[in-house]
Amino acid sequence: MSSTDADDQAGMGRSDTISGLAKGLAILEMFGLGSSRLTIADAAQAVGITRAAARRCLLTLAELGYLAHDGKFFTPTSRLRRLGGRPQAGASLVTLAEPYLDNLRDRLKESISVAVLDGTDALFIARAEAERIVSTGVKVGRRLPAYCAATGRVLLGALDTDEARALLAAAGRPKRTPHTLIDIDEIMVAVDTARRDGYALSDEELEVGMRSMAVPIRDAEGECIAALSMSVSAVRISAETMREQFLPALQECAAALREGAVA
Repeated sequence: MSSTDADDQAGMGRSDTISGLAKGLAILEMFGLGSSRLTIADAAQAVGITRAAARRCLLTLAELGYLAHDGKFFTPTSRLRRLGGRPQAGASLVTLAEPYLDNLRDRLKESISVAVLDGTDALFIARAEAERIVSTGVKVGRRLPAYCAATGRVLLGALDTDEARALLAAAGRPKRTPHTLIDIDEIMVAVDTARRDGYALSDEELEVGMRSMAVPIRDAEGECIAALSMSVSAVRISAETMREQFLPALQECAAALREGAVA
């Protein structure tokens, strides 16, 4: 490194950074984590910026050819996929999952989602929304804390014990409801149970009045790469009904997804 380069690097401070570029890269990372399409509202919520800022970033990326825009949704183009393999792989999972999710939603009359682990959160990358007056509020790009979400516990079960414990230790674990487990040992018991049983059930731990169930989606080698889940009103559907009627359907869908991925 020349003396001039060293001086330039040493003098570089926060004023030299480009906030717009940082926001744009954060949005691109959403596609790298598996999102197949985003609205302006989705991007703003996921990245933590205003809708106006998200709109500017998305339209700029579309103008540069990295995203396509149909008037509502922004989707990655081949130019973005050429930047690296992850966006293509994530988009492939979402594209593969969409008809399966639609079919299961129509069969159960409940919303169905797919999520992946991103840091200490479960990040939702695909969803088939059931028509209900009251929604659970889960959208593509939404994050839920892994420690108390059924999806999170399935995804934590894919990690080795030390890695899962380290992730839980790094996460904030507020007691969101009277039922929320916040002790790492107790959460790990739930994670181990999910790994053993092949599903996780979060019973009003994330939010009072909401039950959620998740099963692993596996690749050709049998590794858990995502979680397939559903959330229901605790008033409408009991935990027993979820286990007896909905769990087999979720497991069947996850198995079909794996077969589709192998094919």
